[in-house]
Amino acid sequence: MSSFFSSFKLDSVSQRFGAWSGAAAACAFVILWGSSAIVTRWALDHGSASAVLIARYGIALLVLLAVIGNPRRWLPAPGTRKSVAIAGLVMIAGYSVCYFESMSMGITPGMLAVVLGVQPVLTLLLLERRFTLMRLCGLLFALAGLVMVVWQSLMRTGLDAAGMAFALGALVCITAGSLLQKRVQQSPQQVLPLQYVMTLLVCLLFAQMQPLRWEMNWGFWLPVLFLAIVTSVFAQLLLYRLIQSGNLVNVTSLFYLVPAVTAGLDFLLLGNAMSALVVAGMVCILVGVVVVHRKPSRLSVR
Repeated sequence: MSSFFSSFKLDSVSQRFGAWSGAAAACAFVILWGSSAIVTRWALDHGSASAVLIARYGIALLVLLAVIGNPRRWLPAPGTRKSVAIAGLVMIAGYSVCYFESMSMGITPGMLAVVLGVQPVLTLLLLERRFTLMRLCGLLFALAGLVMVVWQSLMRTGLDAAGMAFALGALVCITAGSLLQKRVQQSPQQVLPLQYVMTLLVCLLFAQMQPLRWEMNWGFWLPVLFLAIVTSVFAQLLLYRLIQSGNLVNVTSLFYLVPAVTAGLDFLLLGNAMSALVVAGMVCILVGVVVVHRKPSRLSVR
C-alpha cells in the first residue's frame, strides 16, 4: 500500500513538473516571439525583405549547426526527409516571405496580427470535429481583444491589394505548416537544419524578383542577429516542441498573446504609453486564452 501511495505521489509530482515546464516554455516562447515583432520593422527600415531573410536564415542555420554539434544529427531520419522539407517550405519559407513582403508593402503589424489571428479558429475547425462552445467563444473573445490591442494600427492601414494577398498567404502558410509539422515525430534539432536550407533556397529565389538592398551598419545587423538567434533558433525550437507535445489549437492560441507582449515591451522599453483600449484588449486576450486552455466540458458542437 505504501509503495502504491509513493508511486502515486511521484506520478503527481512528475505531472505537475511537466505542466509547469510546459507553461514556462509557452511563456518563454510568447516573450521571445513578441519581442521579435519590435525589431522586424527596424530591420526592414535598413534593408529589403529578401536581404533580411537571407541574412537571418543564413546566420540561424550556422548557429543551429554549431548548437547541434554532431553532423550525424543534421538531417532527419531517412524516409522522412521529403515530408520534413515540405513542412519547412510551407511553415517557415512560405510564411516568412509572405509576412515580410506584406510588411514591406505597407501592411502594418496590427493588420497582419488580426489576419494571422484567424489561425487558431481555422485550426480548431480543421482539427476538432467536436469542440466545446466555450472553446470557440474563448478563441473569438481573444480575437476581439487582439483587435482592441492593435486598433490604432488598423486605422492607419491602407488596404493595399498585393499586401493583403501576402498577408492572407502568410495565414495559409502558418496554418497548413503547423498541421504538417504536427505530423513530424522527430526532435526539432533534427528537422530544422534541412528546413532552414530549403528556406534559404526559397529566399535566394525570392531575391531574384526584387532588389537586394541592405545598409552595412548596426541598424541592419543588430535586428537581423536578433531575428536569427533569438527568434529563428531559440523561439523556433520552443515552438516546435510545443507543437510536438501539446494540443495544436492551444499552441496556436498563444499567438494571440504576442501583440499584447509587444505592446507591453513597447511601454517598458520605449516608454510609449498604452491606452485604456489596449489594456482592455490585453485582459480580453488573457481571458480568452485561459478559456481555450481549460479542460473541455460536455457541451460541444459539431
